[in-house]
Amino acid sequence: FSFHIPGDIPDLQSLHLQVMDHSVCTLTSAIVAFIPHEALLDLTATFPGITGVLWRDTLVDGAVFRQWMTGMGRRSACQAIAHLFCELYVKLEQIGLARDHAYRLPLTQSELGDALGLSNVHVNRVLRDLRDKEWITLAGGRLQINKWQELADLCEFDP
Repeated sequence: FSFHIPGDIPDLQSLHLQVMDHSVCTLTSAIVAFIPHEALLDLTATFPGITGVLWRDTLVDGAVFRQWMTGMGRRSACQAIAHLFCELYVKLEQIGLARDHAYRLPLTQSELGDALGLSNVHVNRVLRDLRDKEWITLAGGRLQINKWQELADLCEFDP
């Protein structure tokens, strides 16, 4: 499970793998562009510097994936949710869709649970605890991280 944000190019590895072992879908309405493999291969042949940029993007995706795998086995539910909130904030801030530790989060508790391997009840408890500590405010599809450092420290977040 992963969350892509505007500007991401999911599945660059499909340039070299004929069959993917997963699918991609949207949780909200989205504008999606499809770039034919031939066009990307021609682009990288013509402009070799772009190959490095695309390779770096794939490496970053791999690092995020490894964090998710580590999180599934080692983080508590609270740490997993905190890590996701921090990760999304940093990614969205980079493209101007978050600031002052706040961003749009159009996910249901069920979707959070599915992404993190947690039950709805567990997600509900963790969110309630984070709200009670006043570390976050989550309402109307918008997340405000009120205590960034505490949340980041909790999950040992490394941007």
